[in-house]
Amino acid sequence: MIKLMVIGNLGKDCIVNTVNGKNVINFNVAHTEKFKDSTGAQREKTTWVECAYWTDRTGIAPYLKKGTQVYAEGTPEVRTYQTNDGKSGASLSLRVQSVQLLGSRADGLNAGGQPQERSYQTSNGSSYANNTAQGSNDDMSNAGDDLPF
Repeated sequence: MIKLMVIGNLGKDCIVNTVNGKNVINFNVAHTEKFKDSTGAQREKTTWVECAYWTDRTGIAPYLKKGTQVYAEGTPEVRTYQTNDGKSGASLSLRVQSVQLLGSRADGLNAGGQPQERSYQTSNGSSYANNTAQGSNDDMSNAGDDLPF
């Protein structure tokens, strides 16, 4: 099995479709890598990954908006095609097995410039909170008490 993991920003809002009675969330993720070329000049290379998330849990779809940073992992597929001018092309797609929201460019700070807490509703009705603030040292001192080993 080959597994692909990508962290990047969504290029546009996701689209939820139903194909043969199954739900699929389609979105694209851009990962930009910065590097220096052989002359020492700073360069950027952006790789776009088309993602298809086949799931009944479409509750995440409202949060998959343009600019949102996500972590997605799954099985990669390379698709080849011919352009109108006869040239060969290729695209990278990902059959997503899991996706996690990491935030967005505008998220993370409230009006006072302080980290904010975000709450999400899952498809089964339960909710969870994501606090973007760093944990305090007091929280870390108690963390060792919960270790299973």
